[in-house]
Amino acid sequence: MRFLPVNLSAFMVELQSLEQTMALTDSLNDRPIKGIEEIIPAARTILVRYNPIISLVDDLVREIALRDVSKTACKASKLVTIPVHYNGEDLAEVAQYLGITINEVIQRHTENEYQVAFTGFAPGFGYMVSKQAQLHVHRRQSPRIRIPAGSVALAGEFSSVYPQASPGGWQLIGITDIAVWDIHREEPALLQAGYRVNFVDSAKSQVTYSLPITKPVDVKLPTQSEDLIVLTAGLQTLFQDHGRIGQSALGISESGAMDKTALHSANRLVGNPSNSVALEITQGGFKAQANRDLLVAITGADCSIEIITHENESYQGEVYQPIHLAQGDVIKLGRPSKGVRSYLAVRGGFNVAPVLNSCSFDTLAQVGPTPIINGQSLSINLTKSDQHAISLNETPAFEYPTSEDVVVLDVVFGPRTDWFTQQAIELLSQQLWQVTAASNRIGLRLVGESPVERAKRQELPSEGTCIGAIQVPANGQPVLFLNDHPLTGGYPVIGTVCEYHLDLAGQIPTNAKIRFNPLDTFKELEGSYAADEK
Repeated sequence: MRFLPVNLSAFMVELQSLEQTMALTDSLNDRPIKGIEEIIPAARTILVRYNPIISLVDDLVREIALRDVSKTACKASKLVTIPVHYNGEDLAEVAQYLGITINEVIQRHTENEYQVAFTGFAPGFGYMVSKQAQLHVHRRQSPRIRIPAGSVALAGEFSSVYPQASPGGWQLIGITDIAVWDIHREEPALLQAGYRVNFVDSAKSQVTYSLPITKPVDVKLPTQSEDLIVLTAGLQTLFQDHGRIGQSALGISESGAMDKTALHSANRLVGNPSNSVALEITQGGFKAQANRDLLVAITGADCSIEIITHENESYQGEVYQPIHLAQGDVIKLGRPSKGVRSYLAVRGGFNVAPVLNSCSFDTLAQVGPTPIINGQSLSINLTKSDQHAISLNETPAFEYPTSEDVVVLDVVFGPRTDWFTQQAIELLSQQLWQVTAASNRIGLRLVGESPVERAKRQELPSEGTCIGAIQVPANGQPVLFLNDHPLTGGYPVIGTVCEYHLDLAGQIPTNAKIRFNPLDTFKELEGSYAADEK
């Protein structure tokens, strides 16, 4: 095993093979280690997220290094049957690449049982392997812009089914009518780590396959009332809270508010629990009318707040202060002069049904309450019992940046710093990186005068990523992953922004520049001595 740093509360375990990865995953699931909060297995690695208050990283590394990864336990697991129409665009090319006929490709795919090794890329996307199938093929040189939902595909040693329409570079061999991801099912993901999978050729089978009947998700919809009417939603307004932590088994990252300190302040200003759901408003332009008396607060980005009364009188509100809206009042947010995202909380909280234990909307996974639109009515829980006294001492946690500023972000090198040249490692911190207009909640797309060059050119097997990861694609221009990032990625991560600077990263506007400040040089975590003792 190699132990590679990721950030101040995560590290990566690199193993020799997929079989070892699956064995260690089973071991950590069967015999959990105190302090480990979540593991994200991938092709040759496991990303370990831990609580540094409970456990020291050296202790965790030492204990993991003692685990036996020589064999995977044989466990009885759920068998899923997936009927396939083998008519994929790349089927003939796959056969030619392997030196076999199309019928032999289909035969290998259907006569060998697969196992879901891990999930990632998108909700419900399972990476399936079979030792006997021998269908190892390369990814396409140029990824497709759109692959239809249900597409059955191959890449490397894996087979998978695309849960929803998305870009992708896998080789398409067929399509299935079975929905492998359905948020309305009791178990949204049909394919989960450890499940066994049989593919069946629909053209030859006389049996009609369908999903087992499951009880739909029992969602108790809150009583709705038209307490706040959205007149203008602006560029993007979303429900956000702390996010859906711990859903990696379904292939979902945590999402949640981009600036959690601002979310907490907004809720405390109106007497809500600090992690209550609020509106995250990007670049201002939001306008709403109160249909009853409400207490609201705006935090985050520095923007103008105008209140227009029912009598058409106007006055200015202040950020980080409680604001009383009388029935008929209209509140209007201007474009921020500093920062990007504002948070609007209302006393009592919004009546919105959670999806997978969170009210956050994930823009990549398309999971959660849908984005706010013009004319939408928002219901407020005015009878909530856990209201608290309002806070009058809330202030921004940091100075919000403008498009002219240079923002310094602390970085931990790893896990793939050694994939880059020494010149590239120095360039990362010495060069300014400009935030481009293509940035969003998934990540900040950066551009610098000189690209970051790799020392290793081979393809990186998919591995877990976290918020703050600085991933470097082939063009050498980094992408700083934010809250809605993919759970796994196939480009090397040169370093990761420290957790305490993530809220700041979520408030950096387009055209601002970033300077990365490494806390230390890259070095592996020491775990080999523990393995020697075994």
